[in-house]
Amino acid sequence: MTEFPPSLLDAVAFATRAHRHQIRKDGQTPYVSHVFRVCLIARHLFGIEDPQVLTAAVLHDTIEDTTTDFDDIEERFGREVAEWVSALSKEKRLPDDERETAYCKVLSQSPWQVRVCKLADLYDNLTDSKHLTPEKRKRTFERSQRYFDALRVNLPEPARPSFEIAWAHHSRLLAAR
Repeated sequence: MTEFPPSLLDAVAFATRAHRHQIRKDGQTPYVSHVFRVCLIARHLFGIEDPQVLTAAVLHDTIEDTTTDFDDIEERFGREVAEWVSALSKEKRLPDDERETAYCKVLSQSPWQVRVCKLADLYDNLTDSKHLTPEKRKRTFERSQRYFDALRVNLPEPARPSFEIAWAHHSRLLAAR
């Protein structure tokens, strides 16, 4: 990928606006830095060059955490990206246990593109967990384990290398705790 695709630049601008007032759990870091890192992890660590997948990585939290909806994403970035971003979004209207169960079910049935984005998200959240209290860090690792278990189900071949990288990172961080 020798040049930055216009759709990815548009997604970066879109995510920046959508997340503009949000802060990460450390109380200091602009939230949008997370979605940028997820895209960079997918591209530079996992070797993903597909602009559509990188666009979904940048947008992965817009439906779940902002006023953006599926139609907004579809209109701007196409149906495929909107479907992937939707699959990466938890249904916040459900109680926590039901929401997590439903989310894991979707992850376990998702195409490789969604799984790679989620693996990049996990990688970044695990890396960023050092800023959390021990209790919140424990919860992050427990949820991550559930997501890894869901992602592992019938793992499509194109997602295997990303899974191995993210799983090794998870294992290293867990051993260091």
